[in-house]
Amino acid sequence: MATQASVHLDEHAPLSPRDHLLIKINEESNLPTLGVSITKVVEITSSGEDPVAKLAHFVLADVALTQKILRLSNTIHYRTSAGVPVTTISRAIFLLGFNTIKTSAMAMLLVDCFKDKSHASSVRRELIQALCASIVGREMAQRSRFQDGEEAAVAALFKNVGKILVASFDHPLYTRIQAMLATGKTSSHEASATLLGCSYERFGEMALQEWKIPDTIIQSLAPLPAGELKKVSSRGDWLKQVASFSDALASLIMTSSGTSLSEKCKPLLLRYGKALELDQALLDEMLVKVESETQQLAKSMDIAMSDIRTDEGASTVNGLPDELLLKTYDAGEMQNNERYASGKPMHARDLLLAGVQDVTQMLASESFRLNDLILLVLETLYSSMGFRFATVCLRDLQSARYVARLAIGENYSEIQKNFAFPGKPDQNLFHLAMTNNVDLMISDASVPKIQNLLPEWHKKLMPDARSFIILPLVIQKKALGLFYADRAVSAEEGVPPDETALIKTLKSQLLAAMMRG
Repeated sequence: MATQASVHLDEHAPLSPRDHLLIKINEESNLPTLGVSITKVVEITSSGEDPVAKLAHFVLADVALTQKILRLSNTIHYRTSAGVPVTTISRAIFLLGFNTIKTSAMAMLLVDCFKDKSHASSVRRELIQALCASIVGREMAQRSRFQDGEEAAVAALFKNVGKILVASFDHPLYTRIQAMLATGKTSSHEASATLLGCSYERFGEMALQEWKIPDTIIQSLAPLPAGELKKVSSRGDWLKQVASFSDALASLIMTSSGTSLSEKCKPLLLRYGKALELDQALLDEMLVKVESETQQLAKSMDIAMSDIRTDEGASTVNGLPDELLLKTYDAGEMQNNERYASGKPMHARDLLLAGVQDVTQMLASESFRLNDLILLVLETLYSSMGFRFATVCLRDLQSARYVARLAIGENYSEIQKNFAFPGKPDQNLFHLAMTNNVDLMISDASVPKIQNLLPEWHKKLMPDARSFIILPLVIQKKALGLFYADRAVSAEEGVPPDETALIKTLKSQLLAAMMRG
């Protein structure tokens, strides 16, 4: 267990720079929230819930985070060969991979918390180094022999958090430490210990303990012995090695480019090569990928890497031409914020069409899971039509009831628990839709005719639903379940024929996949 970081002060003794800074940081209202959010993301894979669905829920609950993930998914590095814009988080997870989205989300949360601080240039440089380190950590995790190796990306992301905090909250102190380092007569550990009162790593540990970050991450920040490192047998020691290597490599990437970078990495290979099973060829291959991904991740978060100087002039940044930094996002045209009074996007047809293309591509892949496909269709309906809540109900054979299996939107977790109804046919809208295999798109649920057909359980659970859709899932006259989505306001604009056709196509694609097994 990590030691507690609470600061016990003698009220008569003068505050050390470290203690003064810790108090200042703990008074920052956003930081405890950051800790809670990061912990939620770290623990996503440890719960019984489908991790892909849980990660999608987490991202979708934050509008700004959703936009950043979609921007990242549509950058040059990740864009599909077909050139189809990625418009849903479900598709982004499928395309980029679960761990890429997970670590990117954590990096984005960290950047959002600090990037608007004063002295932004210094803070920005440290943030980009943290982003770069997290990508190195993710690459190392893919080669890990340990279970849950993806935690290395989280450890690498936070390895530099001590410097980020000092740069953000006491920039004069940060500047003095950097000046001491610039003399070349002292190490980072010695300089920070002299002026701050402890090393950057120890300061980062203390802050992360206050934020309730998991102990395995905090312990990975501890310093390593000097000299060449040996291969370790414990996962905790491996995390320390990867976090230190990732941060060191990221630091070199920030200050070098081109052929000089590969040359400057040789001391790192001597120190970490045997321990982490790296050689020059593997490292050079990793460098190309990490540099490119760092550019794209920083760009998706509006951090201009062109502000970061390299040792080979301003015409390139880490080996990539400036033209790439200035290139606009291909998906920009999809990010139209105009909406009807109901909340439905004006370009719903374009979003639905993109969703159909996403589903088509997922179906063409041999690796897709039916659950991921259902989530993709559900999210497409939810975001394209501007619904506040959406769910898919499937028949439960044991209870003979229709039960919500997946849900997204406002209060989705609580509503999903109670969104269930008897399987026995009844004369209400839900059963009528399934019995007759008819898609229902209700623009005003307040009219008496509709109210009379709504079951009591729905009126109690969703008393303010004013417009909704019910899409039955029926195969060979057997009702498997339905999609349901609603808004708290009526939708006078209705659903025109082209949008209706695309919604039916989405449903048909899913039914075809369900028939395949």
